[in-house]
Amino acid sequence: MVNNVKTDVPQLLKWIGNKHRFAKEIVSHMPQTINTYYEPFLGSGAVLSTLLSEKRNSLFPTFNQAVGADILPFLIDIFNYVKDEPETLIDHYRQCISGYNEDRANRYIEIRDRFNHDFNALDFAVLTRTCYSGIIRFRKSDGYMSTPIGPHNPISPESFESRVMQWHDLLQEDITFAHSDYKEIMDLAQEGDLIYCDPPYTHSQTILYGAQAFRIEELYEKIQECKDRGVKVMLSINGTKRSGQEDIGIQAPEGLFERALFVNCGVSMINRLQRQGEIMEDEIVHDSLFFTWE
Repeated sequence: MVNNVKTDVPQLLKWIGNKHRFAKEIVSHMPQTINTYYEPFLGSGAVLSTLLSEKRNSLFPTFNQAVGADILPFLIDIFNYVKDEPETLIDHYRQCISGYNEDRANRYIEIRDRFNHDFNALDFAVLTRTCYSGIIRFRKSDGYMSTPIGPHNPISPESFESRVMQWHDLLQEDITFAHSDYKEIMDLAQEGDLIYCDPPYTHSQTILYGAQAFRIEELYEKIQECKDRGVKVMLSINGTKRSGQEDIGIQAPEGLFERALFVNCGVSMINRLQRQGEIMEDEIVHDSLFFTWE
């Protein structure tokens, strides 16, 4: 087992709740043999990219193909740009970030307003790198991205280009990206396949990235269907906070999962945002990682 060892793949998108810091540990618990790997809540793609990297470095057994999906179409478009047209994404980021710090507030609003007008994936990629702490938040009424500007300096165009090209190299494997509801993607899986689910946390993320309509009970039903077909499913979800002193975990249906463990996530980003300048003693968060097989 791997504990708190960062993936070798750099973060492409700045994204709250991403699994970048402990993707290797998650991958280390995956089955030794996978036919098709499905990730229906793709988000920043940290686990998928780590799985691809481990496979390339011969640290993980082979799998035939992978499918990454998300309900946000412009997010999926970003990954397709990385895979097929990396220069387009790199050039757009360079145009937006060159001179960005000379008039930060107005430049950010300009990019955000443009995205909210046409939901362009290229602008969305820039917003993930410049918005407040990678908090991707949309208004329920009209889908408007409302996240304010972040205080940080965005990474340089050269650094972004390097990251895009590393991801581009990894994504030349047999991988498909799909704009889809998670239920449709999970219906595709068959015996011998693996699904890794990283849905919105039930206790804290309902305002983030269009998660207002998510219902964990519906996901349980879909996981049971997959289990009945011989598909293996892993679920990352909220577990404990305050270094294990407070249980914020779920109550899954009896018999749905065969085992579970905790993954140390460090201090949550939301805690860090809300309590800047304070000492974060006893504030470690642990995710629960559930398995449908022994």
